[in-house]
Amino acid sequence: MLELVDVAKNYESPGAKEGLCVLKDITFKLEEGESIAVVGPSGSGKSTLLNIIGGLDRPSAGRVLFEDRDLAEMDDAELAHLRNQDIGFVFQLHHLLAQCTVLENVLVPTLVDKDRASKKDVYQRAVDMLGRVGLSEHLLHRPGELSGGQRQRVAVVRALINRPGLLLADEPTGSLDEDSSQNIADLLVELNRSEQVALIVVTHSLSLAERIGPVLELREGMLTERSRA
Repeated sequence: MLELVDVAKNYESPGAKEGLCVLKDITFKLEEGESIAVVGPSGSGKSTLLNIIGGLDRPSAGRVLFEDRDLAEMDDAELAHLRNQDIGFVFQLHHLLAQCTVLENVLVPTLVDKDRASKKDVYQRAVDMLGRVGLSEHLLHRPGELSGGQRQRVAVVRALINRPGLLLADEPTGSLDEDSSQNIADLLVELNRSEQVALIVVTHSLSLAERIGPVLELREGMLTERSRA
């Protein structure tokens, strides 16, 4: 499903001839339904890597292939369509629309699809998934009426509403308390299995990372598998 080949990312740095190297020679594959976690020190490039995988940023060198499609060959419109239909995103901050209900927030990514025949099915999927994450009684509530953990569950459902093949989660528990973090970890693991969505989680939490699957460590621009203690 996903393959990175010798991906590198450099940023220009004043006074430095070669600039700042954030990522170098990143190579790995992720198959349908697989999951991995990426850990590393703050500023090591974890979010940059995730942004490149999701088409939000472009590498300085190397290739990113999603279902055999090279992201470098896509224009901005094609990348936007890819992110809407095939790749789901969950961030540390939920980015829910304050003026919209829980149900409306989940349905926002579906508004791009003009296939009216599918609207009823999408609506029912949203209701069903919100029920699965324990939010059946909050469909008409607005984000300000929810706890932090509840808001993040809404964000996860929103990311999956279009049935993407890949879910990218950037510090999904970073702003949550311990109990809420555990609930989100449980949810990501369960949805990875039940939805068969490939999952990449970037996190500073080693306990969350070990729940997700194989743990890769990003350090000094290099990505290596972390050995278990």
